[in-house]
Amino acid sequence: MKSKRNLTRFTYENTAFQGWRLCISRGGATFTKYYSDKQYGSGKKALDAAEGALEEVKDVISRSRRVQGKLSDSTVRKIEKILSKS
Repeated sequence: MKSKRNLTRFTYENTAFQGWRLCISRGGATFTKYYSDKQYGSGKKALDAAEGALEEVKDVISRSRRVQGKLSDSTVRKIEKILSKS
């Protein structure tokens, strides 16, 4: 499996973590979430979960309004809620 935009694959032999990292920066805020192969059962399932969350986050960002060029506090809370439940 190969990394994609906003999704990075971690498969180091010497670390305890193997899986995907979702990282997206928009409007002065950065959102990061890790999706472990062990937690989701396989690399493919972890990738599917990460891609689903990424689509939700992009949708919220595209519909959000900006305050002085930055994401509003309510938008940031919505995205954090999406990432915490996935």
